[in-house]
Amino acid sequence: MLWSVSICFLSFIFLFLVSLSFGVLGVYFLMMDLIYFIEWEIISLNSSNIVMTILFDWMSLLFMSFVLFISSLVIYYSDEYMLGDYSLNRFIILVLMFVLSMMFLIISPNLISILLGWDGLGLVSYCLVIYYQNVKSYNAGMLTALSNRIGDVALLMAIAWMLNFGSWNYIYYLELNELNYELKIVGGLVLLAAMTKSAQIPFSSWLPAAMAAPTPVSALVHSSTLVTAGVYLLIRFNFLIVGNMWGEFLLLISGLTMFMAGIGANFEFDLKKIIALSTLSQLGLMMSTLSIGFYKLAFFHLLTHALFKALLFMCAGAIIHNMKNSQDIRYMGSLCSQMPLTSSCLNMSNLALCGMPFLAGFYSKDLILEIISLSYMNYFSFFLFFFSTGLTVCYSLRLVYYSMTGDFNSFSLHPLNDEGWVMLKGMISLMTMAVIGGSLLSWIIFPTPSMICLPYFLSSLTLGVCLIGGWIGYEISKFALSYDLYSLEYYWLTSLLGSMWFMPMISTYGVNFVPLKMGDFINKIYDQGWSEEFGAQNIYMFSVDYSLVNQFWQNNDLKTYLFSFVIWIFILMMLVLI
Repeated sequence: MLWSVSICFLSFIFLFLVSLSFGVLGVYFLMMDLIYFIEWEIISLNSSNIVMTILFDWMSLLFMSFVLFISSLVIYYSDEYMLGDYSLNRFIILVLMFVLSMMFLIISPNLISILLGWDGLGLVSYCLVIYYQNVKSYNAGMLTALSNRIGDVALLMAIAWMLNFGSWNYIYYLELNELNYELKIVGGLVLLAAMTKSAQIPFSSWLPAAMAAPTPVSALVHSSTLVTAGVYLLIRFNFLIVGNMWGEFLLLISGLTMFMAGIGANFEFDLKKIIALSTLSQLGLMMSTLSIGFYKLAFFHLLTHALFKALLFMCAGAIIHNMKNSQDIRYMGSLCSQMPLTSSCLNMSNLALCGMPFLAGFYSKDLILEIISLSYMNYFSFFLFFFSTGLTVCYSLRLVYYSMTGDFNSFSLHPLNDEGWVMLKGMISLMTMAVIGGSLLSWIIFPTPSMICLPYFLSSLTLGVCLIGGWIGYEISKFALSYDLYSLEYYWLTSLLGSMWFMPMISTYGVNFVPLKMGDFINKIYDQGWSEEFGAQNIYMFSVDYSLVNQFWQNNDLKTYLFSFVIWIFILMMLVLI
């Protein structure tokens, strides 16, 4: 046990110090406008070079700093959360492998080394999702792994297409977008890969299912690593998707994802799934910002979102830990009187998520919505942006209403307390960053102030949408009984909106009944049927039959018969001649 405590603490110290150094370097690179492109030739054989390429610029350094900072606090938090787990060392090593895979992905300007980190994320995420070994975790792990394999295959096909360019360093070729149709195909494949990893429609069902993993893993996965990998890849490839059909397609899909996740979170009662769906909604916001060309804004929101979302999951983990592993928000209530410090952190992160002025989320979300108001945008996409923002406040207030206010709905004898000081230290550190991180980042990334001039009603639309969304969320929660009766009356609509538009069913039963059954049918008819009849089995039977004939001649001493036959032929010929 002492060794497991030390590995947690040592990992925390090491990652925190590396994070600090990367953060300072990132700010220095940004101020001095530096980019370091490093190539390390691993092996050279017959003029074929295997080269590891590393790209250090302000974006990769800042993102690595944030990933390592959140990872260090998550590992420190895990020391108490996973207390009593016999496999704690294995868990910490898996988390470190996860972080290492993300590092590979961030610093790679090369599609081959990106695939190394990409597949590492997929493999280790499967190991972490099935960490609690039960049927639900196994099913969730399989759904996660198979959904992500689609993106892996797309990335492999993009690598194959880039053979035409002589190098896999995609960073050299992004400017050729308008001139080369092959780059457009590569852009489409990269877009597909990013959509699977960042769980956009129709690949959204794996993200809430991945909640089967331990809560520290959820805090890491849903803030800065696995689901943000697709967004980060598209930020790097942004030239290939802006101003063409891929950008328009992504704007539609990500807007619908944002809307669908916001609606679904308002019907959900599982604490972790509500937060997972809020992650999905924010990913849709980042993707749609990217699709209209504002990649710096998307990156800004990616960093601010990482801070408050990791904090939100940590607070949820502390509550679940104290509620003896109950995740249903209907069994909570009046937590602010039982766990005041945890409740403060939860409310702070919720307000940051809603875009409360001067918290982390405000600086990025408000700027995105103002830029969208200033941009050329069709009515449907404009509606999705603002309506989804209102839904965010709606489900956040609903969560606060169910968990913080009213009567305590669990058992009379309960263990709720705020005495988990190791977990609280990690949460308070992140809360500090969730408060000041947005302003710091906005000063660093956008040092020159920009003036956005909008009409009065358009500029106040964001605030109005948030207030209306919060009011609706409060009213719906307050009249929960009548709301549930209406839900039963319009059950088909409730089941559609509350189940992510039936995507989990399509991803499981749909895949089972159509492609897998078809695969089984084709396997029986072709692979084990006609292919065997005209292929391997036919060759085998032919060989067996002719081997028996050959064996017959060999058993009857063919040499003797042949010699006698030749002698008799010779004798007959002599007789004929005589």
